[in-house]
Amino acid sequence: MNNKKKVLKKIYAKDKRAHARKFPKNKPAYISKADQAKLQAEQEEGTTEELS
Repeated sequence: MNNKKKVLKKIYAKDKRAHARKFPKNKPAYISKADQAKLQAEQEEGTTEELS
């Protein structure tokens, strides 16, 4: 790899990181189906206790 390519690679990588910081991820974290079922069961259990 020649010197110019190395320098440009570092500059592009830095620019890419800066651009990514401008636009943070708004996507919610992934929750597996097993965890979703577990959370739903806990919520249902909590609602039945409140009704009693």
